[in-house]
Amino acid sequence: MDPNTSLPGPPIFDPAIFGPLSLADLAALLWLFLAWFGIGWITEHPPRAHPSVTVLMKAHRREWMRQFITRNPRIFDSAILTTLREGTSFFASACLIAVGGGLALIGNTDQLAGVARQFDLGHVPTLKWEIKIVVVLFFVANALLRFVWSHRLFGYCAIIMASVPNEPEDARAMPLAMQAADINITAAKSFNSGLRCVYFALGALGWLAGPLGLFLATSYVLLISWRREFASHSRRAIMQLVPGETGLPPGKAEGEQTGP
Repeated sequence: MDPNTSLPGPPIFDPAIFGPLSLADLAALLWLFLAWFGIGWITEHPPRAHPSVTVLMKAHRREWMRQFITRNPRIFDSAILTTLREGTSFFASACLIAVGGGLALIGNTDQLAGVARQFDLGHVPTLKWEIKIVVVLFFVANALLRFVWSHRLFGYCAIIMASVPNEPEDARAMPLAMQAADINITAAKSFNSGLRCVYFALGALGWLAGPLGLFLATSYVLLISWRREFASHSRRAIMQLVPGETGLPPGKAEGEQTGP
């Protein structure tokens, strides 16, 4: 053997390392998780001049608690909080059922293989079907945990609201109301995160049609999520009057002059 001859290096992509997943599968899977993480981060940390619906609603939640102090009776506030808890309870129950269904499907992937043959997707190894289902279950289980935590936080918020004195002049009223607002905002953040997990779980189902299906489904979910937070009609309606905690003066929409 010629000592000057260099040994061949390891291949750039070794299919054996990733089992049944192809390079296209891995690229689409990476796009799924990058999109999920990216939209979550930009939603919670938007540009100051272009706040998301989530950030705008934080100001309204704090204003709710300010008005709550002087509202008598406070039945309306308790009804709103009950509605919020019922929403988290509904989604948590739905996710729990979905997790059970997904676990049952892992043990019987023959039906999915039959669907693939009908759409002429070729032979797909059983392990690959199971990986696809596990990815969907990851998002659904994550959503379940976030909904459960949100439900619990709304309960904490209710307890703190109940401790706010009935007299608005009481020195403890405003600090306790702001504590309730902080817990309410944290609960809403967890709920919104759970909804995003549900959205991307639906996007992950596109992988059943192959890597291109996953890429397109993820892109669609990302577009819908971005539009609802930054370019929706509901956002424009909320922007008509903001309580002033988003960097924009109350009543000033984007693009309006704030001074002479």
